[in-house]
Amino acid sequence: MDRMQGKIFFYEDRNFQGRHYECSSDCPELSSHFSRCNSIRVESGHWVIYERPNYLGSQYILGRGEYPDFQRWMGYNDTIRSCRLIRHTSGMHRIRVYERPDYSGQMMEFSEDVSSLPERFRHHEVHSANVVDGAWVFYEHPNYRGRQYLLERGEYRRYPEWGAMQAIVGSLRRVQDF
Repeated sequence: MDRMQGKIFFYEDRNFQGRHYECSSDCPELSSHFSRCNSIRVESGHWVIYERPNYLGSQYILGRGEYPDFQRWMGYNDTIRSCRLIRHTSGMHRIRVYERPDYSGQMMEFSEDVSSLPERFRHHEVHSANVVDGAWVFYEHPNYRGRQYLLERGEYRRYPEWGAMQAIVGSLRRVQDF
């Protein structure tokens, strides 16, 4: 188990201006702390931030660094309503992806980032996955672009279990400490 502490700062205005809120643990409801979020500074840890309360809606995975406006985290707008610290970001990383639900059809196992999953897996869709070790991010498009979905250690029998509306996965990346 990772014993990492995390710290993230949310700012109402761009370039780390305006009211801000400091967070060091999972928070299912952020709207009582700020009305909009236009910049973020991650001091430590890896975080997943969500557009809706209770860890729902579009997800964005952020590592240590500065994000002076929402386009820097590939956000569509300035709405952030919940956040979670990502665990299991060090050590081994292994994931198995399957072409069909319930771990059926063709399977491939990965332990490294994949910038174009269709080139390696020969399928445009992933219907189930098993995260054996570490934490992973699925991206809707190749080269780590488009909607993001965090998959932590565990089993995902169908794509809605990782929050996706469709089974398309273009690339995948490990969440890891550097």
